[in-house]
Amino acid sequence: MPVLTPLAVAVLLLAALPAHADWRVTPTLRVVETWTDNVNLTEDELAYSDLITQISPGFRLSNQTRRLTVNASAQLHTFAYLHDSDKRNRDGSFGDGENGGVSSVRRSYRANLRGELAQDLLYVDATASRGQQNISAFGPRITNDQYSNANRTDIDTWSISPYLLKNFGSTAAGQLRFTRDSVGGGDNIGFRRTGGNTLLASLVNGPAFRTVGWGVTYTKQDLNGGRYGDSSSEMLATNLRYMVNGRFSLLANAGYDRYEFEGLGGGEQGANWSLGFAWTPSSRTSLQATAGRHFYGNTGNLMALHRSRHTSWNVSYNDVITTSRQQFTLPSTIDTAGLLDRMFSTAYPDPVVRAQVVQAYIDQTGLPPSLSDSINYLSNRFMRQKRLQASMVYRKGRSSAVLSAHASDRSAISDQQSDSPLLGSQQGRYSDNVRQRGFEANYTYRLNSRSNLTARYDIDESESRDRGYKSTQRVFQLGVSRRFGETIGSVDLRRRSGDRFNAGTYTENAISASLFKTF
Repeated sequence: MPVLTPLAVAVLLLAALPAHADWRVTPTLRVVETWTDNVNLTEDELAYSDLITQISPGFRLSNQTRRLTVNASAQLHTFAYLHDSDKRNRDGSFGDGENGGVSSVRRSYRANLRGELAQDLLYVDATASRGQQNISAFGPRITNDQYSNANRTDIDTWSISPYLLKNFGSTAAGQLRFTRDSVGGGDNIGFRRTGGNTLLASLVNGPAFRTVGWGVTYTKQDLNGGRYGDSSSEMLATNLRYMVNGRFSLLANAGYDRYEFEGLGGGEQGANWSLGFAWTPSSRTSLQATAGRHFYGNTGNLMALHRSRHTSWNVSYNDVITTSRQQFTLPSTIDTAGLLDRMFSTAYPDPVVRAQVVQAYIDQTGLPPSLSDSINYLSNRFMRQKRLQASMVYRKGRSSAVLSAHASDRSAISDQQSDSPLLGSQQGRYSDNVRQRGFEANYTYRLNSRSNLTARYDIDESESRDRGYKSTQRVFQLGVSRRFGETIGSVDLRRRSGDRFNAGTYTENAISASLFKTF
């Protein structure tokens, strides 16, 4: 099924409904000229400079009505190079593009749809995306150099999810959801395209239960993975909540998980439990924490949110069994818009107006749409992931800043055999137990109503704990931007350095000038 088919089907179903539509289509165009002294991000002695011209036409599509919400964007990126291809394409390891080291054409898109098919009963969610993703945890990270194929490939995803919501008076509320999704794009490098069927059924307490809350959730997912075999997971989760007062509650959770996959071992299963609390001292602050035991060991979860007049904070920790494909369908990057949304919630209570204000603020200040997180490198295996991440947005006067930090441990629980075609047997063993640490800082200073000065620093470290190997990546970027009506012009300086897997170190210095226009 083409990746945009779920969205097309959902739009056609919803278009037949008698609902007022408010579609907004905004054409966009980005033109970038970049000079770099290391176009293929290889060792310094093999590096070649090049001048790259990028032309990226695209569009934004949105609709906000009571029964339908659509947000979509798409771009076609074309690249032209000054030098001969034999220079810029040497040593394109970890690349899968047509030229190995760089690309001449690339597509990217992201779309989300939520609609109501039958009032207060039947709904549908649909998503589609395509973008660059890192292949290995050990190598150059993705930045804004979209022409490069160094340690990256294009991954596309889609999903369509119809679901029923039903209230049983004031006693309970139920949900029955079916999701069909697909993740792929890396078949030529061994990352299998998988299709998933997920059934979710849940029942939670209604408003009749004021002091004691409860819930039961059952989830079953089947994945088909072509020549690499099939896998499945099944989870039953129950929870209780006892409200001590209006601000403090006690939490208890219990359940049972089962995972089946190809390779040695064939699966894992066992019971789990946890105890904790939820505390909401004010409308600006909330804290929820649990600790307990899973079949794979001690576990816990944490979520803390706080906002003030000038800041918005987010701290979270989780410990889960997951896969690379699951991270692509439920991305773990920190959303800048979400942080700003909480900050602007008092000044702009209407969510539609607030979303427009947040997007305009991001465009004006040049803040990134999302912040760096642990590298979701490609793997065909189930893994246990423990991840801590924290982020903060600051806004006062002429200054804006976004800070984020992350730390994660990934331990494979399924056999390395399925990753041999992807990373090779040698590097596959390096990915058995990976620890990642990182920090990113973005700062914007408003020179005047039209101009901004921006600075960004990003450092990430990946360590193979079994093999004692570390890879460190650093990026520093300084730029200035100015708005000319509907056009934004910017000039950026970039310095990047890091390690390539068993291939020495690299450095890059680059300067780019860009124009971005909306029509």
